[in-house]
Amino acid sequence: MVIEKEDKLILLTNDDGLYAAGLKTLLEVMEEFGKVVLVSTTESMSGMSQALTVKTPLRVKLLEETDRHRIYACNGTPTDSVKLAINQLLDRKPDWVVSGINHGANASVSVLYSGTMAAAIEGCLYGIPSVGFSLNNFSPAADFTACRKYIRTVMKIVEKDSLPAGVCLNVNIPKAPKDEIKGIKICRQAKGNWKEEFEKRKDPMGKTYYWLTGVYINHEPDATDTDEWALANNYVSVVPVSVDMTAHWYIEKLKGKFRK
Repeated sequence: MVIEKEDKLILLTNDDGLYAAGLKTLLEVMEEFGKVVLVSTTESMSGMSQALTVKTPLRVKLLEETDRHRIYACNGTPTDSVKLAINQLLDRKPDWVVSGINHGANASVSVLYSGTMAAAIEGCLYGIPSVGFSLNNFSPAADFTACRKYIRTVMKIVEKDSLPAGVCLNVNIPKAPKDEIKGIKICRQAKGNWKEEFEKRKDPMGKTYYWLTGVYINHEPDATDTDEWALANNYVSVVPVSVDMTAHWYIEKLKGKFRK
C-alpha cells in the first residue's frame, strides 16, 4: 500500500481481536475515507482499559497488504497497538484513530474499563481526532449492518469540523434493526456502576477459581440526556469524552478545606 501525501491515513484497532466481525465492518467503512493501517491482537483484550504491556516483549507481524489497507497482528493491548503504530509502523502521524466496532455497549462507566475506548483516548492523547464505536450486542454473530450508516455520518462530521484538543467521541449504537433506529442523540455519560460478583467454581483438577459476573445499575434511569437512555430508546448515543479527569468544580472547595 502506497500512502500519498493527499491520502487520509487512518489507524484502526479494537479490543475484540483481529477476527471480530465488528472490526471487519469498520475496516470496510473506513476504506471509503482513506488508506487504513489496522493493528490489533489475535485474541480478545476486552476490559483492558488503558493497560500497557511492560513485562513481555511486544511483537508485530504484517498479515495482509492491499492498495487500500495494511493489517498487522500485535500481541499487546489496544493502547499498545496505537502507541506501536504511531511510533514504529507509520511513516507519519495518522489523520484519525478509529476503534471498534466493539461487541457490546461502552456506555456510562464502562468507558473506564473499555479497551475500545482506551485506544480512542490514546489517539486523543497524541492530538489525533479519535472515535470509538460500539454496538449494544455482545453476540459474536451480531449484525453490524445498521452501524455502517452511523459510522459514515459521525466520521463525515469529524472530517468536516475535526475535534477539539483533548476530546474524543464515544459512539454507541443500539441493538435494533436499522429501520427502528431513531437517529443520533448527543448525550452525557450516565451515572451508574457495575455491581460485581464472583462465581466460585472448580476446574477439572478440582482447584478453586473465580469468574467475574455482574450487573449494571443505572443511577438515573429517567434522565433523558444520557447515553443509557439513548440506547434504551433506540438512539445512537454520541458522548464527547475528555482526557482531563479533573473535577474542576471541586477545586475551590477543596482549597478551602486545606486552608482550615
